[in-house]
Amino acid sequence: MSEESIREQIGKLEEEISADKKKLAELKHKLPPESIKEYTFRDWKRNEVSLRDLFGDRNELLIVHNMGKRCAWCTMWADGFNGLRHHIENRAAFVVTSPDDPDVQKAFAQGRGWQFKMVSCGGTAFAKDLKFQDEKGAYWPGVSAFYKDAKGNIFRSAYSYFGPGDDYCSTWHFFDLLKNGADGWNPQFEY
Repeated sequence: MSEESIREQIGKLEEEISADKKKLAELKHKLPPESIKEYTFRDWKRNEVSLRDLFGDRNELLIVHNMGKRCAWCTMWADGFNGLRHHIENRAAFVVTSPDDPDVQKAFAQGRGWQFKMVSCGGTAFAKDLKFQDEKGAYWPGVSAFYKDAKGNIFRSAYSYFGPGDDYCSTWHFFDLLKNGADGWNPQFEY
């Protein structure tokens, strides 16, 4: 296979992937909204904060489901969100949840220099009800998008799980350009 043929196939595949991503987004927008009940979280001062409170003055909210301090993968995603925070918050409210105790969460987040809002979902049914915690209690990383209607009812419009190669962490896409790809690389808390 010639270099020109390979480059042509790469270009065609990149166009197809881009078109498929647009189709995927369109399909997600066609799903009926999922009515969401009220949940209560704990902030870093151990105050109760409702799901409604997390919207602030916005009608849309993105909540990241983070597995907490023990997960180097979730930490890598959150490190990336820190840099995007001001862009995301210009469009919607943005909050990261984890099951960690608020004191543990706060110390870990401050140690990483994270600037986004965080609340603890530990001890609540939030992650399980939204399919980010399994029957055995294991948490899964991902994101949920919510909105409030004119009456103040809360709905989830879409959600997605995180994993290696997803669109929520650019690290993988950079590594895809390297001669040997990720080559067995795994994120660490410190390098």
